[in-house]
Amino acid sequence: MKTGIIVYVVGNQEDKGQFDEKEALGKLGVKADRVEFVFSGTGGDDDLAYSWWTMIRKGMARIVCMTGERIAASDIRLLGREMQLSGY
Repeated sequence: MKTGIIVYVVGNQEDKGQFDEKEALGKLGVKADRVEFVFSGTGGDDDLAYSWWTMIRKGMARIVCMTGERIAASDIRLLGREMQLSGY
């Protein structure tokens, strides 16, 4: 069963520098077949739903959404909140 994680990044996104997804993923230390980052306040309300739909389309059977906070350019701290969007 493939697992996908959506990291929903909350808080102020300004003045933190350029975000490098690969570097942030390495620092995060989560294990999944696919990880996507969604930033609050940077687009439409459907960014989270779009990421969820994309993961389903890519074959992820279990999808979890975790809340994180950007503390540096490519450094995300997970806040301990987790919501299972699909799967078991």
